[in-house]
Amino acid sequence: MTFDPTGLFTAIATPFTGDGKSIDYTAYAALLEKQIEAGVRGVVPCGTTGESPTLSHAEHEELIRKTVELVRGRSLVIGGTGSNATAEAIRLTEQACEAGVDAVMLVNPYYNKPTQEGLYQHFRAVARASSVPVILYNIRGRTAVNVENETMLRLLDVERIVAVKEASGDLLQMAALKEKAGDRLALLSGDDLLTPAVLSIGGCGVISVISNVYPRRTGRMVAAFLSGDYASGRKLFYELRGFMEACFWETNPIPVKAALAFRGLCTGSVRLPLTELPPPKKKALSDLMDRLGADQ
Repeated sequence: MTFDPTGLFTAIATPFTGDGKSIDYTAYAALLEKQIEAGVRGVVPCGTTGESPTLSHAEHEELIRKTVELVRGRSLVIGGTGSNATAEAIRLTEQACEAGVDAVMLVNPYYNKPTQEGLYQHFRAVARASSVPVILYNIRGRTAVNVENETMLRLLDVERIVAVKEASGDLLQMAALKEKAGDRLALLSGDDLLTPAVLSIGGCGVISVISNVYPRRTGRMVAAFLSGDYASGRKLFYELRGFMEACFWETNPIPVKAALAFRGLCTGSVRLPLTELPPPKKKALSDLMDRLGADQ
């Protein structure tokens, strides 16, 4: 089982038609091409940025299958297949594996707030049902639970678990995990603003929101830090920092879809209960992007 999670992965947005009722696959294909042309290591459909909570089961399955078909092996595809119901996560994972993904990503079960033992049993069961490598996704702010390091280390008895996307915001927790897990568990940043810090403690890459819009610049930033060229990495980070913050002026992916709309890559529509970026913030975001200029 060979899977290298090093580098830039884009948590790809899901373009909808103007009324939000269906997925705009023409726009999606163009968005994927931009990512591939920019040389991203991989794309992650059906994550938070992809609005997975508002996709129907049929759309979820179709979007992952279409991603594999459109990418055609030119980058890695990591399917988001997590759920707060273990049986559903297993079903989504098995479907993604059949579709030909390179790996799957499993978010913490949300809303039902499982215990650490429940988290262990959940992830273990889903990972054992997978035929491809598994990336865990620890995001306390979205799920109301944190996968503690002791639980993460217990889960390493499942060979297919190879990495964690860490979005807990707790660098001390990440550093302690990396120190104990070593090379057995790859560490990916799940927060663009923390990427330099995560890479500095042994992280190997990022699953990024901003790379939907700036894949080349984000990729160059990550490559610079990984190669030890910290001066170049810092320069690119500070160029992009304002946009990183702007992507969370409202709930993700509201701002980044507005930014994609400014680039003509999608309509910018989101599905309720999310709502589009208010006009004053759209103007501020547009001005910010004008100052940043084109991706390069």
